[in-house]
Amino acid sequence: MQPDLWSGKTPGVIEPEFLIKAYRMGIFPMALEDGEIAWFSPDPRGIIPLKDFHVPHGLKPCLRRSQFEVRVDTAFEQVIQGCADRRETWISPVIVESFVSLHALGYAHSVETWLDGELAGGLYGVSIGGAFFGESMFSRVSNASKVALVALVQRMREQGMTLLDTQWSNPHLDQFGCREIPRQEYMQLLKEALMFRGGF
Repeated sequence: MQPDLWSGKTPGVIEPEFLIKAYRMGIFPMALEDGEIAWFSPDPRGIIPLKDFHVPHGLKPCLRRSQFEVRVDTAFEQVIQGCADRRETWISPVIVESFVSLHALGYAHSVETWLDGELAGGLYGVSIGGAFFGESMFSRVSNASKVALVALVQRMREQGMTLLDTQWSNPHLDQFGCREIPRQEYMQLLKEALMFRGGF
């Protein structure tokens, strides 16, 4: 099913307060081909249930070797730029600037994998209450983004968070236990997660 495109395109940088309100309503922005910002709320919605998170067999040797150093929030802008550095991307300069501002306020976060002092990969997303809204991930070294995802789930579990939103499912995420649920079910999970008083 095609995701719902919410009416109303947003010009210019998105104010942090507007972004936070949108995420609390289950809506997120993406840049269209013409650079305009559109708003989406997929039905069905992709999530990774934390209790069902699965580490692919092929990744386990990499984790045992501790090949990468994992850091959090030490290179947010580098991570979002790394995610945007591809032939086709919805991460426009407006998206980058908007989420860097959100990061400065403590709502957007990066989980990074480093190898020999160089950024090898990572992911970024938005954290509100007990929910983490995953936005994008990238790798410059094999398995780098996968290790970042494992670290994200571990951190969420340690903090008592409950909802890992992936927006959509895809074969890459499916191997970790990603599944799609109806928007109504997602909104109930989101409501419960937003009541959580802790955070990322």
